[in-house]
Amino acid sequence: MSIDMKKILLYIGIASALLQVGCTKDFNAINTDPKATSADLLDPNYLITSGQMAFSSQGYNLFLFSSMWAQTLASTSSLQSNYLSNPDKYVASGSTPDYQGRIWNTDYGATDQYYTGAGNLVAEAIKLTSADATKANVTAVSTIMKLMIMQQVTDVYGDVPYSQAFQGKEGITLPVYDKQQDIYNSFFTELTAAIAMLDASKTVATGDMYYKGDVAKWKKFGYSLMLRMAMRLTKIDATTAQKWAEAAAAGGTFASNADNAVLAVQNSNGHDNAQNRVYGVDIYQTKWSRTLINYLRKNNDPRLTVCAEISTDAETNGNAVAGIVDSSKQIGMPNGFDLNGSTTDISNLLTNPTYPGATTGSPIGKYSRPRYTVYANTNAPIFVLTYAETELMLAEAAARGWNVGSTAAVHYANGVMAAQTELASLGTDLTISSATATAFAAAHPLDISSTTASLKQINEQYWATTGLAFNYIESYLNWKRSDYPVLTPVVYSGNFSNGTIPRRQPYPPSEATLNTVNYNTAVGRLSGGDTWTSRIWWDAQ
Repeated sequence: MSIDMKKILLYIGIASALLQVGCTKDFNAINTDPKATSADLLDPNYLITSGQMAFSSQGYNLFLFSSMWAQTLASTSSLQSNYLSNPDKYVASGSTPDYQGRIWNTDYGATDQYYTGAGNLVAEAIKLTSADATKANVTAVSTIMKLMIMQQVTDVYGDVPYSQAFQGKEGITLPVYDKQQDIYNSFFTELTAAIAMLDASKTVATGDMYYKGDVAKWKKFGYSLMLRMAMRLTKIDATTAQKWAEAAAAGGTFASNADNAVLAVQNSNGHDNAQNRVYGVDIYQTKWSRTLINYLRKNNDPRLTVCAEISTDAETNGNAVAGIVDSSKQIGMPNGFDLNGSTTDISNLLTNPTYPGATTGSPIGKYSRPRYTVYANTNAPIFVLTYAETELMLAEAAARGWNVGSTAAVHYANGVMAAQTELASLGTDLTISSATATAFAAAHPLDISSTTASLKQINEQYWATTGLAFNYIESYLNWKRSDYPVLTPVVYSGNFSNGTIPRRQPYPPSEATLNTVNYNTAVGRLSGGDTWTSRIWWDAQ
């Protein structure tokens, strides 16, 4: 761990203590809050650090739904991992009401006075710096972070508090739920202003863990985020999507994997890769899906040679070791099965005739899982937004006839090559050479026979790329937008989505009682009410 990182984490602790303990000399003074601190004692850079960590490393918040709704992963959801019935089978477990509110609480902040969410942290940094021109880069970085955090919230839930969010100190404790269309319009306006505010001649954001305050990289990040926001709107408002996709391309999106937004973590200090941690906890119940492995095999994709493994007979529950990586032996597990001995049991050859058999340690041991040495490594970095994603989005924009700097085929090839080579950043066991990636892209060019063919190929590649990077919430959200790949819903007894893949997460149950009027107004705008199957604004049917 670097000395700078130790200092940052130390100061985060000091800042947290200040927020809770206060700085007055006389704790008995009337009207003095012993938990308060003053702005001049708090460096806003540490709020950026904490906000980035809270947002990027969410673990079960993401794993419990989107990881298997998009069918990049699968689980029999039995034994100690019965809660994985939520993502794999759309079947509630005892804590589902808690799970459905976790992204909300992490991105906004939980209701207790000592926990502050990712969005609230960076919003506070904006308040502390917006009046000081010398801290323009801190304000800009914090604003871009806030917009990315809030995009996740609205993409998951729909209409949410935005214009009145993060204003508890100003007395707004019951914020209105803004319409998602209005939120997205605000995103583009605020993001444009934040990018323009970035200035290499001014003090950098020293608390930034993505780019260490590099202004040039933050500009590229801002435009790449703008592109992702624009592409979300292709189904509902193609005109606005085109306007902002072209603006992003003109401004300058990521140019190589060197621009990837990546969060480095330190498990030894409790700041780990939570996505990998929860996979390690549920490794015996979590496999790559049949849909994903079949996709990789059909395309002779080099990632199949490094990303998947089968456990060995020497492995016992609670003692995972590196498995068999031979690509010819990999087999993905179908979604929707269990270990309950009925017709839905994974070993029932009548309902699952391709069952490969058990290993000594597990009845599903011969199904492929994410490679243990990398995907269960809690010190591995976390991808936030990548060049591969950006190039694939530009490929789609170009396929739609928009002016984004190059052809769809060129952007697609760039995205495919980047998707292959970026994985080495997660762990050397996932290394694919540039020569191999280049040859694969050349052998699998974009199908430009029709727009539909291009969109299908691009978005299937995007789905696999984000899934293999463990950015499964992006796999799900882009599937929801593009409808690619075509997925077969799991129909399992007692499911909460009428046998369809869920389209959103319901609001946290506490909102109905804590912010009743505004909650009811928002629910009234959902065609199906506050359910798993209602569609948010940009997910038009």
